[in-house]
Amino acid sequence: MFEGSFVAIVTPFKDDGSLDEGKLQELIEFQIENGTHGIVPCGTTGESPTLSHSEHDRVVELTVKAVNGRVKIIAGAGSNSTAEALRLTKHAKDVGADGALIITPYYNKPTQNGLKAHFMEIADAVDIPIVIYNVPGRTGTDLLPETLADLSVHPNIVGLKEATGQLSRASQAVQLCGEDFALLSGDDINTLPILSVGGCGVISVLANVMPKEVSDLCNTFKSGDIQNAQKIHLETLQLSIDLFIDTNPIPVKTALQMMGRLNGRMRLPLVPMSEENAEILNRTMCNIGVI
Repeated sequence: MFEGSFVAIVTPFKDDGSLDEGKLQELIEFQIENGTHGIVPCGTTGESPTLSHSEHDRVVELTVKAVNGRVKIIAGAGSNSTAEALRLTKHAKDVGADGALIITPYYNKPTQNGLKAHFMEIADAVDIPIVIYNVPGRTGTDLLPETLADLSVHPNIVGLKEATGQLSRASQAVQLCGEDFALLSGDDINTLPILSVGGCGVISVLANVMPKEVSDLCNTFKSGDIQNAQKIHLETLQLSIDLFIDTNPIPVKTALQMMGRLNGRMRLPLVPMSEENAEILNRTMCNIGVI
C-alpha cells in the first residue's frame, strides 16, 4: 500500500511567522517533479508541535488539494491525547488523505497495554490505513515488537515508521507482522539496510533536499539494482548525517534556505543553527553538488 520515498515535508512560514501556503505548494511540486512517491505533512519535520489545530488541518487540506491524487498522502495525526489523535485522524480521512501517521504518545509514557489501547481505539473508530511511528528518542516511549505484532492484526493498522535506531527492530517487524505490513525507515541513514530486510520505503527528511536521489534509491533497490542503490546510499550518507547535526527540522530548513527554496523561518522554541554547524552543513552540500 505504501512504498517508496515519502517526504516528511517541512512547513513553510512567512517572515511574520504565519503559514506560507504558496511556498508549501511549490515544495510539493518540487517533490512530485523529482519522483517522490508520497507526501507526509504535519510530522515532526513539519513542526507539528507548534501548529495550532486550525493550522494543522489547513496544512493537510492544502496538501491533499495540491497533490490532487498524483501521489499518496500520509497525514501526521498523532498526539499524546487519544481523543486529539482521533480527531486528527478523522480529519485526515474526511479531507481525502490516503493514510494517517500516528506517533506513540509522548510525555505521559503509557504502558504497552496503554499503547495498544491507544492505537486500537483510533483504528476501530476511523476506517483509514494507519502507520504507527515509533521514535523513543523523541517520545520517551518505546513500542515493543510484541505489542506491534498484536496491533498489526487490525486491518486498519498497515505499517510502521521505524526510528528506534535499532536495526534488529526492522527484522523483527517483518518477522512478526508479515510481508504485507509496510515497514518504512524513519532514518535516512538506515533506509538501505531496512530495505534489505524487507522494508518497503522511507519517510524521509533527506528527500526535502534531494528528492530524486531518495526516490531513485528506492526504485533501484526495488528493481534489483542493489549496486546502484548502495551507490546512492553512500553518496548521500554524509548529508543524511548532517541533517541531524542539530535538532530536526533546523538543519533541513537551513539547507533549503541555502538552496534558495525557503526563507529558513522556524517557530520557537526552535532557533537558527550555530555558525559552526551551518558551515559544516554548507560544506557537505557543496561537496555533493546540492548547492
